[in-house]
Amino acid sequence: MDLCMLVVSLILEIIFIALFSSHPVVAANSKLFREYIGAEDKGVNFSDVPINEDVDFHFILSFAIDYTTSSSSPPSPTNGDFRVYWDTQNLNPSHVSSLKTHYWNVKVAMSLGGDTIANNEKVYFSPKTINSWVRNAIHSVTDISRRYHLDGIDIDYEHFHADADTFAECIGRLLFFLKQNGVVSFASIAPYNDDSVQPHYLALWRKYGHVIDYVNFQFYAYEKCTNISQFLKYFDEQSSNYRGGKVLVSFGTDGSGGLSPENGFFMACRRLKHQGKLHGIFVWSADDSMKDGFRYEKLSQTLLAK
Repeated sequence: MDLCMLVVSLILEIIFIALFSSHPVVAANSKLFREYIGAEDKGVNFSDVPINEDVDFHFILSFAIDYTTSSSSPPSPTNGDFRVYWDTQNLNPSHVSSLKTHYWNVKVAMSLGGDTIANNEKVYFSPKTINSWVRNAIHSVTDISRRYHLDGIDIDYEHFHADADTFAECIGRLLFFLKQNGVVSFASIAPYNDDSVQPHYLALWRKYGHVIDYVNFQFYAYEKCTNISQFLKYFDEQSSNYRGGKVLVSFGTDGSGGLSPENGFFMACRRLKHQGKLHGIFVWSADDSMKDGFRYEKLSQTLLAK
């Protein structure tokens, strides 16, 4: 009898291990939806964007930039002294407070950097020294975060006047301070597949990946003709690059590239979800989606909520 009980016990243990260790990534699926907002001064408000209360929703204010804001001269780098460049008429601190009062599931972050500034001039990461940039960034980012009641930070520099190691040290130290001191509760980065961009973010990930919660990979920076199988291949490649990270999938509503919702984006998401790999979806951007009534934001959130 004891032998029979032992055999049964071993069989049950084997079944348990087989069931739970063969699908260890199922729990990786997430209900996180993120949307960039305010970069294009199109008058979009938080209240314009549909919010599904069954998802975790992050608005990302775009952008805070360490460039001058003088109207009398061209913008120039300020060595980590960030100023708000998003649409402050429609997205101000009182709007953030009101939003978070009405929706328990919404958090708000800001993104640093971006692609261009006034007159389509490129925004460059241009530190004078690591220590001076970090010192200025800590002060200015903390000030903006507290003034706007922010929860998180996103890094979206796309042009560089510094090497990858300098970028990694500056951004890594900033993120570490902000999280260690409770200024923000989460941090993300927004790389894309470009030889002049990706090495900077990979250097940051290797040294400071432990303080980065999400990778907002810009899959819409791939070619417009991307199909489902290519998209899934790109996802696997970037998941390998940012191993151990939560790589979110994405699309743009500004006519950019990648796998569009019309061409199978949501089918690809369902496949990832079935595999336990759907860590969330983000969209660039609310400013561009407003003209179509945010139809794809609604579909994204419905898929995540199920």
